[in-house]
Amino acid sequence: MSTTSGKITTGFTLVELMVVILIVGILAAAVAPVLRGRLDSAKWSEGQAMMGTIATAIRAYHGEKGPTSPPPTTLGIGNTGLGFAAGDLTGRYFTDADFTFNVAIMDPLTFTVTANKAGLNPASYQLDQNGNWTP
Repeated sequence: MSTTSGKITTGFTLVELMVVILIVGILAAAVAPVLRGRLDSAKWSEGQAMMGTIATAIRAYHGEKGPTSPPPTTLGIGNTGLGFAAGDLTGRYFTDADFTFNVAIMDPLTFTVTANKAGLNPASYQLDQNGNWTP
């Protein structure tokens, strides 16, 4: 507040407003990289959920066919497929094409499920039969 010729005036000066805008800009610049990492983490949550679904399908295949049967080779429907129809593994950020799997041996069951997604950090994740995640 200041007085000018007996009148009381209130408000902010231009310099005070510019300082506030500068502080808000600095805070926004500091927060942006942190939020970017959280967005990638949230997107990977979708991918990891789908990878868990594929791992469950591999275990179900193994339980149904037995350890002496040939390992599954495709995500699709068929004699050596896991039974996913086209689009079953398509979400907001991932599609069927982003996932691959490899069943190394059937007895004991040893497998890896991999998801690759360009533009995310990290660009890929891998899940093994023991539930271990590797970026």
